[in-house]
Amino acid sequence: MSDRLLRPALVLGLLSCIGPFAIDLYLPAMPAIAQALATSEQGMQTTITAYFLAFGLAQLIYGPWADQAGRKPPLYAGIVVFAIGSLICTFAPSVGWLIAGRAVQGLGGAAFMVVPRAIIRDMHTGPRATQLMAAVMLVISVSPMLAPLAGSGLMALTGWRVIFGALLAASVVSLITLALFQPETLAPEHRHPFSFAETRAAAGKLLSDKGFLSLTFLGGFGMASFFVFIASAAFVYTEFFGLSPTGFSLAFAVNALGFFASSQLAGPLGMRFGPRPVMAVAAAGFGLFTVALAAVALAGFHPLWLVIAGLFCANACLGFVIPTAMVLALDDHGEEAGLASSLGGTLQMVTGGVLVAVAGPFFDGTPVPMLVTIAICGVAAFLLSRVVMARRGVAQGA
Repeated sequence: MSDRLLRPALVLGLLSCIGPFAIDLYLPAMPAIAQALATSEQGMQTTITAYFLAFGLAQLIYGPWADQAGRKPPLYAGIVVFAIGSLICTFAPSVGWLIAGRAVQGLGGAAFMVVPRAIIRDMHTGPRATQLMAAVMLVISVSPMLAPLAGSGLMALTGWRVIFGALLAASVVSLITLALFQPETLAPEHRHPFSFAETRAAAGKLLSDKGFLSLTFLGGFGMASFFVFIASAAFVYTEFFGLSPTGFSLAFAVNALGFFASSQLAGPLGMRFGPRPVMAVAAAGFGLFTVALAAVALAGFHPLWLVIAGLFCANACLGFVIPTAMVLALDDHGEEAGLASSLGGTLQMVTGGVLVAVAGPFFDGTPVPMLVTIAICGVAAFLLSRVVMARRGVAQGA
């Protein structure tokens, strides 16, 4: 990777890590937190749903704000809000307070998703933007691979509350990183004063763009499969398969490794074969692996090794889909990149949060409901990839 891409990849990746860390760090502690706060598995899943929904809806604020005031002010505000949420979680006396704290964290953490994507769009488009997006995701990969291990270590030493204290410390580090190492990428002459009428018109334009919606929900159902896994894996792996918190963290890291390893090939393969064909083939693979895994699980065969191996293969396919879909969704919307990024992120996060909430009552501690719900995401992603390719064919014919 060139030096021109390396520094922004590191800085944006470190900033973007905060949101995933807020999820992954406390996953091994979920059963222990449920016991300590006298709540159920579904109650703990609500802490994740609250985070996702707040995270998704708040992006509608940060995107237009980033187009109006530049990229850095919304990031500063998001860090402060996230820190307040971390304080609430650290001292939460009940699951209700924990859910509230997680929602506040989500309100702040949304800035870490929408604004870096707009910064990438400011700097590059096309395959080079895909390469930078994939590089940022490589930095983010430290979260699913190391955060659960760090969380289980912190929990073993001092209990689960210090996990949220660590997130507070991470927000301070991100504040320093933003102030010292990330320049402003939106020049004053390119900023748009906020106008409700103009924002509504721009949002209407995006919501009527079938290409934007198809790509957004294609990435959204891919992300939703992660959300479903995150919401249930800790209980499935520790209570059904009998893994320790450290064992769960290692299994979780293996599943995440497939995604982030393949995401690094998305840029080079997209430059060679075109991003849409690569994304379409990968979406077909994602759908195939998830449906096959759900089918054998429904037949009563779901050993731990098969679940880990199947999800590894599915997530490896997904690593080609999500960064490419994110970039393609923004390519034609440079003038409203902040709004497009925030609206797309909102639709994706709300899709994932709603899916977790709807599927939650069916989770019974076994792998079957988790794998079936992930397969539904795989089928939806595959169908949307066909829509994207069909629209591309129509555009080329025209």
